[in-house]
Amino acid sequence: MALTSVTTVLTTVAAESGEHSDPAVPVWVVGLIAFGILLALLVGVVAFGGGREHS
Repeated sequence: MALTSVTTVLTTVAAESGEHSDPAVPVWVVGLIAFGILLALLVGVVAFGGGREHS
């Protein structure tokens, strides 16, 4: 089965799936969670490299 056939089948199934409802979790909540994770990782990198000499 070619990739275009798979894409066509999946598109058809998605179109026939029925009504479009609101997502269970709002998009902005997912964005805030992602931002929080990235901010925590940034703080960890800065804390890990704090006080070290630059090469």
